[in-house]
Amino acid sequence: MIDVDGLELSKEDEQLLQQPCVGGLIIFQRNFSSRLQLCELVKSIRAIRRDIIIAVDQEGGRVQRLKDDGFQRLPAMQKIKEYQQASEAASELDIEQLGFLMASEVLACGIDISFAPVLDVDESFSSIIGDRSFSDDPREVVRLGAAFMRGMSAAGMATTGKHFPGHGAVQEDSHLTLPIDKRSWAEVEQRDLLPFAELLPQLDALMPAHIIFSQIDEQPVGFSDYWLQTVLRKKMTYNGVIFSDDLSMEGAVQAGSYAERAKLALYAGCDMVLVCNNRQGALEVADALQDYQMAPESQERLLTMLARRKWSWGDLASDSSWQAGKAYAERLLA
Repeated sequence: MIDVDGLELSKEDEQLLQQPCVGGLIIFQRNFSSRLQLCELVKSIRAIRRDIIIAVDQEGGRVQRLKDDGFQRLPAMQKIKEYQQASEAASELDIEQLGFLMASEVLACGIDISFAPVLDVDESFSSIIGDRSFSDDPREVVRLGAAFMRGMSAAGMATTGKHFPGHGAVQEDSHLTLPIDKRSWAEVEQRDLLPFAELLPQLDALMPAHIIFSQIDEQPVGFSDYWLQTVLRKKMTYNGVIFSDDLSMEGAVQAGSYAERAKLALYAGCDMVLVCNNRQGALEVADALQDYQMAPESQERLLTMLARRKWSWGDLASDSSWQAGKAYAERLLA
């Protein structure tokens, strides 16, 4: 999965999209100026690669790439907890409609998935998670995360839980360094792993964290066949998609060059690797993977990520779930 720099495709973008190993593209805020422009960009991408998976990070709060011009501003997920403490209890229907709102607006532009929800357990300890998390109580993460995902699924969007097995107990930002979590398996299982374990049946995809759990395995999770194969695939019997987190992050540097990072992540068990904000790195990976043969089961898993329901903006305006989700988001932001 690659990215592009601007509001429209360059010649180099078009050439890279035609590489056989490129199967995804992620949209950033720099790629968005208006709803109409975004829809045209998506059409131009699909004209080159019809079955490409187009993604975005549209969590809410400080991680929302598409804002205004028809897109509802979304609260950080921890606003739900703050609001219910100060006012009324958040009903699961409210959260479900919030997930529906996010997913349906993204789908209406032809984008397939938002990498959501965040299932990390945190309140303010982690410098990168914080208010992106639903709660520092794993049971509340399960309850609210499940409702949010039901809304996404009702809108027709596949769900992606991140950052497996949990980023909330390390303070460091894996964009800037490689965090090390020294807790035991029992400690991780009882807290951070709980939302992922409970919600696996609803998860179409997972994104592992660039974290080393030093008492469990010496490799960062996204490069670890122990975490991805022994734990996820065998012990937890998970059969959905595994996306790597961005291989340009500092938490991935230990794995070597961009080509080495991509190969290690794929051989560990990732179905698709992300290389963002570094075109030279993306070109290096595309060159290194020219002869890579994707397993049929990976291809099948990835094809299921394509949008299951098509929306138009006209459809949204008259949809009661979208209207209810928008009203709830506005209440949380007030």
